[in-house]
Amino acid sequence: MPNRRKTTGRLMMLSYAIGILANIPSATVWATSSSTYWTPCVIDIQSFKVFHITYDNYTSIGKMGPAKGGSAFPTHLALTVAVLPFTKIQLEVGIDWMEPTDYPLFFNAKLGSPEGVLFKGSPALEVGIFNAGTKKGITDQNIAYFVTGRSLPAGLGRLHLSGYVGNGNTLKSSTGQVEKTGYMVGYDRGFVTIKSPEGEYTRFVFAGDYASGKNAIGGGGVGLYTYYTKNISILSGPVWFNDKGLNGGWKWTTQLDVNF
Repeated sequence: MPNRRKTTGRLMMLSYAIGILANIPSATVWATSSSTYWTPCVIDIQSFKVFHITYDNYTSIGKMGPAKGGSAFPTHLALTVAVLPFTKIQLEVGIDWMEPTDYPLFFNAKLGSPEGVLFKGSPALEVGIFNAGTKKGITDQNIAYFVTGRSLPAGLGRLHLSGYVGNGNTLKSSTGQVEKTGYMVGYDRGFVTIKSPEGEYTRFVFAGDYASGKNAIGGGGVGLYTYYTKNISILSGPVWFNDKGLNGGWKWTTQLDVNF
């Protein structure tokens, strides 16, 4: 499965306070390490010396302007690179920029080992941090998480499982309740193998994930990656949320990812 990056992906998508500061109805900022779809719950880590850029958008569909329920999250730009020259232990670090917000800069990192390192058939094991914002009390969710997962038999895709804990001062529900812990789950499966001069790659990848909690990261989605080359893909599909008071109604995401 190709390494993917969504500082959805995307970045992770931060809090209702950011939405107020940016003068938009609601705005989740997702500043993440490599991710499945909406969450960083995935066993991928960028390859050494491979840089990854991402450009993500989230917008409501068919609701027109804010007065009629229309809304969008800040545009997400990100750069990630792996910094350890090893195969059994890997580390990626990244920076994220969210516009329009008053405090657009975020950081993330992920450390781990891939499948089969500890013993034959062993799952991948990783730890990381995302949504590490630069404004105390507003964007510093500082969510620490662990991930484990592995490929399923008979080519049935991959399953990813995760738990997280963040800063209770900023990771709250729309009613002010602290919602700093939870779990994440993700799944992906590739279809259609392409052989090209740059190497073999999977043309389509179905992906979906979910994060628990009535907070800014709570929610999930399902969508389809289309790889136009081995290093260029576009992901598209819907995302829904556990707390509409923070993030509004469901939105459609389009995410461009490029390795170079």
